[in-house]
Amino acid sequence: MAAPPSAPPPSYEETTAINNSASYPYPYPAPGGPGTGPPMKGGQAPPYPTQPYPAQPVSTVPPPVTVQAVYVQSPLIFHDRPVQMCCPSCSKVVVTRLSHSAGALAWLSCGSLCLLGCWAGCCLIPFCVEALQDVEHYCPSCNALLGTYKRL
Repeated sequence: MAAPPSAPPPSYEETTAINNSASYPYPYPAPGGPGTGPPMKGGQAPPYPTQPYPAQPVSTVPPPVTVQAVYVQSPLIFHDRPVQMCCPSCSKVVVTRLSHSAGALAWLSCGSLCLLGCWAGCCLIPFCVEALQDVEHYCPSCNALLGTYKRL
């Protein structure tokens, strides 16, 4: 038996659906410019603009930048000696003036001396010894209290 005559194979355009002479498919604009693409079904407007966007004004001057200097002073730790610092009240660089006052350590020393039998007046010695008292730091220019050092 003889084989039936066969049809020629399909062309490249038929198998790949690519036709170089056809316009771009929807939604891409045609290379001829906006508005020249394929007609839309049902009279709808195309989803892309048909006219180019209007030119936007371009500012070539950058906005001014405000620079503010911030001075950060590290926190000071006050001890029983004078400290050089910038006074926050008068803004001068000063060496602090010390003032001693009775604090918790002086009172505890007084009480312990009373318990040991030194209650006839010797128990008041801790109030005369600066090494047992709290220290207050003052500004010598404006007399502002700058900090304290508590022994206990």
